[in-house]
Amino acid sequence: MSDVPLPYQVTRVWPETADTVSIALAPAGGARLAPFAPGQFAMVYAFGVGEIPVSVSRIRHQELVHTVRSVGAVSAALSALLPGDHVGLRGPFGTGWNLGAAMGQELLVIAGGIGLAPLRPPIVAALAAPHAYGRLNLLVGARTPDDVLYAGQLRAWSAFRRLHCVVPVDRPSPAWRGNVGLVTTLLNDAGFTAGNTTAFVCGPEVMIRATARDLVGRGLPPHRIRVSLERNMRCATGHCGHCQLGGVLLCRDGPVNDWERAEDLLAVREL
Repeated sequence: MSDVPLPYQVTRVWPETADTVSIALAPAGGARLAPFAPGQFAMVYAFGVGEIPVSVSRIRHQELVHTVRSVGAVSAALSALLPGDHVGLRGPFGTGWNLGAAMGQELLVIAGGIGLAPLRPPIVAALAAPHAYGRLNLLVGARTPDDVLYAGQLRAWSAFRRLHCVVPVDRPSPAWRGNVGLVTTLLNDAGFTAGNTTAFVCGPEVMIRATARDLVGRGLPPHRIRVSLERNMRCATGHCGHCQLGGVLLCRDGPVNDWERAEDLLAVREL
């Protein structure tokens, strides 16, 4: 893990939605960051603007892909990058999804909005190991059809026989022929086996809470529900305290935790 930003060059940039882009980065010199595990994040520095934590949305050889939604000064600067531009990268930080602990089980992946970005690496890894896992259920929620992240890849994934993919939207367009409603309302259609399933959940905090509690109510043990509590992470060094929940610093001890622990952490913040 590097505390000093290393130079990385933008190799490709492509739009995902109207306000979201994916940026492929490769080492610009001899130095490179240590390998990332699915679920970990990097601190991405836009020169002259600042840095923000961004989960790795794809890992391919030495190339890292980050999916960024333009919501502030730094993310706007990153979204405006062009091939050949440079950024600074620190990392890897945080905990991974620990996909290996779910070997032999069915997988239930539930994402809300850009929460699909940090979940893409474990999905790709599971599809690449068809004999290691059971059925893969994927529920991806979005506000509108135009906000569906990785729409082309979702269609490609749907061709896999062992993957069941459902994409509901909150506000459908007249041409939308898919599901409508909150992603949590479609758990009945997932068809998972509670006694042999591990769930991975990422999205808005209110969605994570509702989904995790619903899954527990359906018999899924809390320790087999993995959630990402990406919240106000800034320095990634454990010093600023913006991501602190109780005695846990999410940049150091998270953001991925099982629900058995995450529920207690969120309860502490409400006290």
